[in-house]
Amino acid sequence: MYSAQQSRIESFIWGIADDVLRDVYVRGKYRDVILPMLVLRRFDAVLEKTKDAVLQTHQDLKDMGLLDPEEQDFPLREAAGEAFYNTSPFTLQKLSKRTTAQQLRSDFEAYLDGFSPNVKEILDNFEFRNQIPKLSRNDTLGMLINKFLSSEINLSPEPVLDAYGRVRLPGLDNHAMGTIFENLVRRFNEENNEEAGEHWTPRDVVKLMTRLMFLPIAPKIKGGTYLLYDGACGTGGMLTVAEETLRELSAQHGATDIVTRLYGQEINAETYAICKADMLLKGDGDAADNIKGGPEYSTLSNDAFPRRRFDFMLANPPYGKSWKADQERLGGKANITDPRFNVTFDGETTPSSLVTSSSDGQMMFLANMISKMKTDSPLGSRVAEIHNGSSLFTGDAGSGESNIRRWIIENDWLEAIVALPLNMFYNTGIATYIWVITNRKSEARKGKVQLIDATGWSTPLRKNLGSKNCELSPADIERVTQAFQDFKDTERSKIFPNEEFGYWKITVERPLRLSSQFTKERVEALRFASGEAEARELLYEKFGDDLFTDFASISNQVREQLELWARTAGSDEDDVDADVPVLKDAARKKLLNAKTWERDGQLVNVGLALLSELGDQTFHDYNEFDRQAGEAMGRLGLKLSATDRKVLLRGVSWRNESAKPVILKRHKAGTTERPLYGLYEIGDTKSTRPQSLVVEYEPDSELRDTEQVPLLEPGGIEAFFRREVLPYAEDAWIKKSATKKGYEINFARYFYKPPVLRSLEEIQADIVALEKETEGLLGDLFAGGAQ
Repeated sequence: MYSAQQSRIESFIWGIADDVLRDVYVRGKYRDVILPMLVLRRFDAVLEKTKDAVLQTHQDLKDMGLLDPEEQDFPLREAAGEAFYNTSPFTLQKLSKRTTAQQLRSDFEAYLDGFSPNVKEILDNFEFRNQIPKLSRNDTLGMLINKFLSSEINLSPEPVLDAYGRVRLPGLDNHAMGTIFENLVRRFNEENNEEAGEHWTPRDVVKLMTRLMFLPIAPKIKGGTYLLYDGACGTGGMLTVAEETLRELSAQHGATDIVTRLYGQEINAETYAICKADMLLKGDGDAADNIKGGPEYSTLSNDAFPRRRFDFMLANPPYGKSWKADQERLGGKANITDPRFNVTFDGETTPSSLVTSSSDGQMMFLANMISKMKTDSPLGSRVAEIHNGSSLFTGDAGSGESNIRRWIIENDWLEAIVALPLNMFYNTGIATYIWVITNRKSEARKGKVQLIDATGWSTPLRKNLGSKNCELSPADIERVTQAFQDFKDTERSKIFPNEEFGYWKITVERPLRLSSQFTKERVEALRFASGEAEARELLYEKFGDDLFTDFASISNQVREQLELWARTAGSDEDDVDADVPVLKDAARKKLLNAKTWERDGQLVNVGLALLSELGDQTFHDYNEFDRQAGEAMGRLGLKLSATDRKVLLRGVSWRNESAKPVILKRHKAGTTERPLYGLYEIGDTKSTRPQSLVVEYEPDSELRDTEQVPLLEPGGIEAFFRREVLPYAEDAWIKKSATKKGYEINFARYFYKPPVLRSLEEIQADIVALEKETEGLLGDLFAGGAQ
C-alpha cells in the first residue's frame, strides 16, 4: 500500500529540484542530481548505526595488511550489516556543517571515495562526480545536502522521535524506500517523454506480461528458489513487478516459502545505475550483484550469464534499433558462432543462423532468452517479451528473423501472442505485441498457438503522457488473461495449429531460350565485353587497336586519361562534360589490365573467323549453334577457354521466347525423368541411333520467380505447383535445392473485419431524398426569378 508518508516524501524530494536546481540545470537534467543524491542519503541513513563498527573493522583490516578492496569487501559488509558500506570518516550530517564551498567539495569527494565498490559503480554510471564542480561552483552542493537532511522527511529505517519519545516521523523500510525511488524515476521519465520509452515500460503493460507468464502455472508453483531474468532490464521495473506477481499468485495457492533471485543486464549506464541502486535500496544486495551493465555489457555481444538458466524471463528489448556494432564484435554477420544464435533444425544436418538484419536486433534478444530456458525442471521456463509488428513477419524464408520464428514454433514453444492497444507507450504509438513462450506447454496447448486481439481493451487516460493516451485497467487485464486462460476460439481469440504459420518458399525456373547469329556488328561489340563498355568505347576511339595488340606502349597515356576523367567527374564546375564516365577504383584498375584488352581482342578475332566460316545464318536452337561453332573452331584451329567461348557465343545471341531451350547438362543413361524438378527426357540428336536422354535446361534469371506454399497445402508443393503455376507456364520447374522453409504470423489477416456495406435500399432512399431536396431548391430559385 502506498502510504501518505511515502507520498509526502516523494512530493518533498520532487520539490527539491525546483527549489535548488532551477537556475543551475534545465528541467530535463534534474534527475542527474536528484536520483543519485536520494540514493546517497538513503545509504547514509542506513549506515548510520554501524558507522563506528565499519571504521574500526576497516582500520583492523589495514593493520593486518589486508589492503586489497576485494579482501576487505566481505568483512566490511558484515560489519555494516548491509550489502554496502562507507569507510570515510564523513557522513552527510557532518558535511552539512562545512562553512566553505571548497572544503565541502573536497570532503564530499572523500565521502564518495569511501563507499563500497558496488555503490561507486552506481555513482560512476550516474556520472554523478561530473556534477560536483557545477554544484560547487554555483554554491548549490551545501543547499542540496541540507534539503535531503531536512527534518520534514525521514529517509532512515529508524523512526524520528520528538522530545517526549513519541514517533514524529516513522521509519522507512526498504520496500517503501524502493517504491519512492521507482515513483520518482517514473515521474522524471514522464517529464522527459522522448526518452521514457527507451527504458521505461508502463506498469500496466508489465502487469499484464507477468500475469500471462505466471497464471497458467500458478497452482503448480511450489516452495523453492526461482530465478527471474530480464536481458534488457532498464531501471529494473519488470523484474520488480514480476517478483511481486510471482509471490502474490503463489501465495494464493498456498506457496508462501518462495525465494526469488533477480538477474538483469542493461547497456545504458544511467538506467543500469538506477536499477542497481533500486535493488540496494530495497535491501536486496544479492540482486544488486546480479545486475550487470554499462556500455561494455551489451546483452547481444557480451552475455553476462552464459551458463545460467532461468525459470522466468521477460523483457521489452529495443526495436527498430541498429545492432551493427554488436554484430561486428561477434565477428560479423557471416562469422557469428555464438551458440545462442546458431541452431540445427530437426531433420537437417547443417546449422542455421538466427542472426537478423543489423538494422533491428529485437528478435536477437528473444533468441538469447530462449537459449537460457531450463530443460531439466518440471515447470521448465516461461518467457514474456514485447515486440513491434515487424517480428511477426519481417524476413524472408531462411533469414534470421524467419529462422527464429521457425525455431520457436517447430519446437512448440510459442504459447500465445497478444496484440496490445495502440498508443500504450510513452514515445511511440505503433502496434506492439506480447509473445508468451514456454518449453512446458499444457496438453491442451500442444501443437497450437493462440492469438489474442486485445487492441480494443483499454481505458483512456485523463491526460496524455507523451504518446501514451490509454492504459490497461485491472478490468482490461482481466479480460485479456481470461481469454488467454479460456483458450477458446472467439471473436478476440483464435487458436491455430503450429503449421498454420509455416510455408515453403519455392523458386520457379523457366528455361533460357536464345536465338543466335554472327554479324559484323555483334562481333565488333565484343571489343568491350570485359565491362565498363562506355569507357572502353571512348578509349578505343582515342587509342585504336593498340589497346588490344600493344597495350604496354600506351598504358601511361591510358592512365593519364583515366586520371583526367576522375578529376573532371569530381569537379563542381557548370561546364563539366556530362559524358565523362564516372569510374570506381576497381573499374579503373580493370581498364589498366592489359589481359582484359587482349582477351576482348581475341574474342573479336575468333568471332570474325566464325562469321566467315558459318556465315550470318540465324539459329533458333542455341544448342545446335553451340555445336556448329565448336566444330568450326576445331576446323580453324581456334581455341578459347570455356568461359570465353560462352562470352563470345552469348554476345551474338538474344532472348527469344519462341526459340528452343538452352541445355545446361546432359545426364547419364538411366536417370529418371522428373519434369517438376527440371529433369526432362528428349531425343538425342547427336546419336546415330535414335534414343532418349534426360537433360536440365539453363534457367532464365529474368523469368525466375518465387512462390509461397503453405505447409498445410493439400497435396503439398507438387499439387500447388500443378494448380497454380503450370497452367500459366507449362515449361516451368521447381529448383529443389533452393526450396526453404519460412514462418510468418499475419495477425491482421485473422482479425480483419471488412467494413459493413450499406444496403441498396439505404443508398436508393438517400438518392431519392437528395432528388427531392434538389427539386425544392430549384423550385425556390425559379419562383424567386419570377417575382
